[in-house]
Amino acid sequence: MDIEDREIGQTMKDLSEIRKRIDHIDTEISQLFMERMDVSADVAEYKRATGKPVYDRERERANIAAACERVPMELSSYAAVIQSVLMQASRDAQYKQLGQRSEVSREVAQALDAAPAYFPAKARVACQGVEGAYQQIAVDRLFRRPTLTYYNTFEKVFDAVEQGDADFGVLPIENSTAGSVNHVYDLMMRHDFYIVRSCRLKIDHCLLVQPQTRKEDVRIVYSHQQAINQCADYIASIPNCRVHVCENTAKAAEMVSQSERNDVAAIASRSCARLYGLEVADQNVQDNQNNYTRFACISKDLTIYPGAQRTSIMAVTSHEPGALYNVLARFNALDINLLKLESRPIPNRDFEFMFYFDIDCPAAAPEFGVLMDSLADVCEEFRYLGSYTEVV
Repeated sequence: MDIEDREIGQTMKDLSEIRKRIDHIDTEISQLFMERMDVSADVAEYKRATGKPVYDRERERANIAAACERVPMELSSYAAVIQSVLMQASRDAQYKQLGQRSEVSREVAQALDAAPAYFPAKARVACQGVEGAYQQIAVDRLFRRPTLTYYNTFEKVFDAVEQGDADFGVLPIENSTAGSVNHVYDLMMRHDFYIVRSCRLKIDHCLLVQPQTRKEDVRIVYSHQQAINQCADYIASIPNCRVHVCENTAKAAEMVSQSERNDVAAIASRSCARLYGLEVADQNVQDNQNNYTRFACISKDLTIYPGAQRTSIMAVTSHEPGALYNVLARFNALDINLLKLESRPIPNRDFEFMFYFDIDCPAAAPEFGVLMDSLADVCEEFRYLGSYTEVV
């Protein structure tokens, strides 16, 4: 063995010793963590006797500051995270020991106990648009025998559900190409509702024209803004083409069918061609062939149907460093997968944002209840939007 080999062997031996020390320290940390949790149980009993709340924001803020002071500045942010996680674990254990559950957690438990055996096949359903719109296709995907009522706007769909004129409403919430339907998300902030099911619909747009109209003759295209966004490259390929935005794709097809001009076209579904006596001048005109839209089925009452695996929530965090991390840390600590995270500005509140989360966790799972109990502690506002199954 030459000198270099001996040096490598000595280095490996030193690393082995270092790792043994690290393992020993980690064991001590685990033991101290368990000791801390035992003490937390005593704290819970004291709070039971005195009626004090589990969450003491002022003390936790002071504890985090103290943890940061005990380490060098370059490690202070890590110390803050560790201390925050320790206190959250203690808080969760205290809530469980005291049997204290959040209002949301109790509502979810009641909904699970009263869950119907299956999702209804027949119902009164509200959606925006006219016959042939993608919302109508989504309704048929969700219900076998719906009694469908059309409304001019998304807001009127929410109103119909809230006022009891419809059992359910179906609205588009997200497209794989164009992103979220912002207007629907804004309305979510203002209306009381629950998502009870969702579906993912493949969107294949067609260029629809009057009989005898050629694609080369088209100079005006009617469609919904989302469809226009999804077909932007295709529309740009039509020479001297102007775009007119309609409230939905089916309405665009209806307008073309009623027009006496031979230079107009609509971007809509193939079913609209049959409904409105139009011809398909071109098919699959979306720029991205992997084009899907998610639709949410909403209800006035909280109902959790069997198989609910997906949950949507809205939350507002404080405007300070680490606020969003404290929320995300809850998902990580409970091993709950996050399917979607999106922020939206809150109207009339400068530089404040509402965060939308979709999570993958059965509503009946124990960790789901822990999450619902703890989110209010790390959010300034928190709203549960429902647990449901997504139909693909």
